[in-house]
Amino acid sequence: MNGELLILGVPSKGRLMEDTLALFARCGLPIEKLGNERGYRGRIRGVIGAEVAFLSASEIARHLQRGEVHLGVTGEDLIREQMADADERISLMLPLGFGMADVVVAVPQCWLDVSTMADLEEAAQLFYRVHGRRFRVATKYMNLTRRFFRARGVSSYRIVESLGATEATPAAGTAEAIVDITTTGATLAANHLKVLKDGLILKSQANLAATRAALWSKAALAASHTITEALRPQLR
Repeated sequence: MNGELLILGVPSKGRLMEDTLALFARCGLPIEKLGNERGYRGRIRGVIGAEVAFLSASEIARHLQRGEVHLGVTGEDLIREQMADADERISLMLPLGFGMADVVVAVPQCWLDVSTMADLEEAAQLFYRVHGRRFRVATKYMNLTRRFFRARGVSSYRIVESLGATEATPAAGTAEAIVDITTTGATLAANHLKVLKDGLILKSQANLAATRAALWSKAALAASHTITEALRPQLR
């Protein structure tokens, strides 16, 4: 790897990868894999001084944090989950208009008296008095959950890390509430869950993000400018 090159982190699979490659192709900067189709390196045709690293969306957030890529396409939810100080470390340069998802707090629909975060804290205290333990919140977003609950004055809970279908945990009896992403709310409704009225933690989408932790050569800055100026007209 040439230390002068700009490194762009691109999702390595799934819809995020497909949407990213389609966007770059539309703006005249098609991304090509080097070697075979399963390779993890690529280039941007028409951009001098840039190299592509194919990584998972969560890896891109970590690489941005450590300055191991200059630019990355990943969800704002993953960036803010990874970094409490994301605004100091990362610049969200361009929202890309895909990968839309809301990070929300949801509880069982049968909890008729719980519609706000304040209600949730009251219910949590009652739950502790009745059951002798804190109620459980299943989530993959442990840091976002802790920060949001602390800001809303909710403390009588404990986090259960979700490794599978988070929305199924209340019905399975492994959690009482969840923090998860949703797009239409249909999956939550199918699992008899409702979003709290003030339970929106973050409205997320894919972003072209830049790190302040990397070493930016003149070549990397020039490549970044070429990329952003090509993308902007497609995002208006």
